[in-house]
Amino acid sequence: MSMTVYHGGIEAVEHPRCDAGRANLDFGLGFYLTEFRQQALEWARRVAQRKDCAPVLNVYDLDRDGILAHYRCKVFTEYDGAWLDFIVDSRLGRQPWAEFDYIEGGVADDRVVDTVNLYMADLMTRDKALERLSLHRPNNQMCLLKQEVIDQYLMYHGTEPIC
Repeated sequence: MSMTVYHGGIEAVEHPRCDAGRANLDFGLGFYLTEFRQQALEWARRVAQRKDCAPVLNVYDLDRDGILAHYRCKVFTEYDGAWLDFIVDSRLGRQPWAEFDYIEGGVADDRVVDTVNLYMADLMTRDKALERLSLHRPNNQMCLLKQEVIDQYLMYHGTEPIC
């Protein structure tokens, strides 16, 4: 069963690549998507404002069940200790994502990034960081880390301009 997913940005991405981007992001070097349209719209607007461009929304169908059944996957359902450790390790360049083909979970966005940064700087204990993170419901990001997964399970539907 497929689901509609989005990638916000400043250009049409008809043929996504897993090797474009930066390695020290939350879930590593891959193609990022979300099932939340509004989240993708906000991201596209933020990127467009920084680069003084027009924002766009790329729309796809994703066979998530197929990926989960056939590939090495990691799914975080909450902002917990496992999620925090993974994000910290990624940001420190330790590449915990290298053993996976697909990762899904909460974004270290404006709501929680301060907590992550304070914890990484040893200005907040792990217990306090987890307590603060538990106050937030994770939004959603999916990272496709293997080109074969993109080619086989992600279908481009089009790109919409954002006003």
